[in-house]
This record gives sequence, C-alpha cells and structure tokens, in this order.
Amino acid sequence: MNQPLAYVHPQAKIAPNVVIEPFVNIEKNVIIQEGTWIGSNVTIMEGARIGKNCRIFPGAVISAIPQDLKFAGEDTTVKIGDNVTIREFVTINRGTKANMETVIGDNCLLMAYVHVAHDCILGHNVILANACTLGGHITIDDWAIIGGLAAVHQFVHVGKHAMISGGGMARKDVPPFTKAGREPLSYAGVNSIGLRRRGYTNERINAIQDIYRIIFLKGNNISQSINYIEANVPATDDRDEILSFIANSQRGIMRGYTSMKDRI
Repeated sequence: MNQPLAYVHPQAKIAPNVVIEPFVNIEKNVIIQEGTWIGSNVTIMEGARIGKNCRIFPGAVISAIPQDLKFAGEDTTVKIGDNVTIREFVTINRGTKANMETVIGDNCLLMAYVHVAHDCILGHNVILANACTLGGHITIDDWAIIGGLAAVHQFVHVGKHAMISGGGMARKDVPPFTKAGREPLSYAGVNSIGLRRRGYTNERINAIQDIYRIIFLKGNNISQSINYIEANVPATDDRDEILSFIANSQRGIMRGYTSMKDRI
C-alpha cells in the first residue's frame, strides 16, 4: 500500500493489504476493504465505499460528483460490493439527495468506458459491456447484461436475467428473463441461454416463454394479458416476479415483437 508515487489522503480508510499502483489519487472520506487492487491513474473521490477483492483498472474515476445541475453538495456516496471488476476509464458518480447513494452489487463486471450515473442501483452479477451508458436513477436487477454501446434512459428498470443488445436504446422498462433488441427496443425472446447457465430447467424456461407469449405475441394489451395470466397460469415465483415487475413499472415496459415490415 505504501506506494510513494500515489496520493492517499490521511483520512482515507484503506485496509492493510490493498494494493495501490503509482499515480493513484484517493481523497478523504473513502473506505477500501481487504484484497482490492487499484490500478495506476485511478481517481477515487470523496464518498467511495469499496468492498473486498475488487479490481479497478487504470483511468477509472469513482465517486465523482453527479452530472446533475440540481446537485448542491450533499454528503452522498458510491457503494461498491465485493469482487467487482471495474475496467479502464469507467466513471461512477455518487448519489444525490434523491437516493443519497449509487450502488454496485457484488460480483459485477463493468467493462471499459462504462458510465454509471447518480443514484443508480445495480444488483449482483450484473455485466455492463464496453461503453454502456446509464442515466440517473436506473435500477438493474441481479444477473442482467447490458450490451456494448447501449444507453439506458434515466429511471428505467431492467429486470433480473434480462439482456439488452449492443447498441440498444432502453427508454422503457425491460422485464425479467427477456432479451431486448431492435430499434425501438422491443421484445426479442427469453434469455434462455443465460437461464440455462444459471441452472434453470427447460420446463421452467418454457413456462416463462409461455407467459411472455401471452404478453407480447397474442395481440392483447398489457392489462388484458395480465388478467389472463392471473386467471389461467398457475402461480410460481417466476410468474409472480414478472407480474410484480409489470405492475410496478413507472415508465411502462418495452414494446412487443415487431417485424421489419411493421417498422417501415
């Protein structure tokens, strides 16, 4: 830790076995836990709370003030869980008075040039691919994957195990277990490969697919689809996860499948 070419504020709380490479700048009111590695030229600003065994690659900026004109210097934080990998030139802004914190869960991977804006909440095992950009107040649930160069509009909610294609523009909520692609962003099926990798059985995946066929492919509106599912589809954790997500959506969910002819 005693790297003579790095600056560590004397009030920062750094675990003894944290590795800090040359030209790192760590400000006051920062906590970094055991086993974390900080690559050269990383800047960690006030309010950062970084967990165990993280890897932060060169050029990243953690806990800069929000890019929000309403921010008035509130004492807010960025909380990063354990085993998080933050690649080159990632930027993570701290919260505003709305939520007071930006949160990155355990085991997340943020690839190069990702931006996570103020008050975002990322669950565990989330992957943000290269140059993915998140607006403020976004919630991304466990195991979701956002493709490279994708952009997510502020206040959008991405459900667990969902996958957004590279270059996608998410303006509406993306329900759990789904794949989202095309422009405008639309339902592109169930993330069956990801679900199998995480131990979901074919029977369970098929049941999820049946629910989304009712929602997106039968030609009914969302209210009609939900009423039909509640009346005819047996209750399971997955069914209830989907229905709860849709019921609590603030921006509305993405549109259903559309053919190229429909979009011309």
